[in-house]
Amino acid sequence: MTYAALAGLFLLAAVLVALVLRVAARRTIVPLAVVVTIAVLTILTAVFDSVMIAAGFFHYEPSQLLGVVIGLAPLEDFAYPLAGAILLPALWVLLVSRRGRTERTAPDTSGDIR
Repeated sequence: MTYAALAGLFLLAAVLVALVLRVAARRTIVPLAVVVTIAVLTILTAVFDSVMIAAGFFHYEPSQLLGVVIGLAPLEDFAYPLAGAILLPALWVLLVSRRGRTERTAPDTSGDIR
């Protein structure tokens, strides 16, 4: 399996899970926040992957790559931060919406004396 195929499967799984989480939360995600997150993670990935590859911390089998690089980082490396930027906001929205429902349905014990 090539790095691109593995990255594509990972990205597809993240998108599907994000869609399920978004539907379960019944709330929307702020698109600008996701776009800014993707931009920042792309820049950080390009810089730090290039530094780690230049330092010799890891390398890729060239025959398994698409051949497109940003800095020294192969294009396939950018699927993982992209998946995180798609998946984590959906998870956050779900957790916040569940927390809000739990707080609204919890009994008020502020006046209890124990």
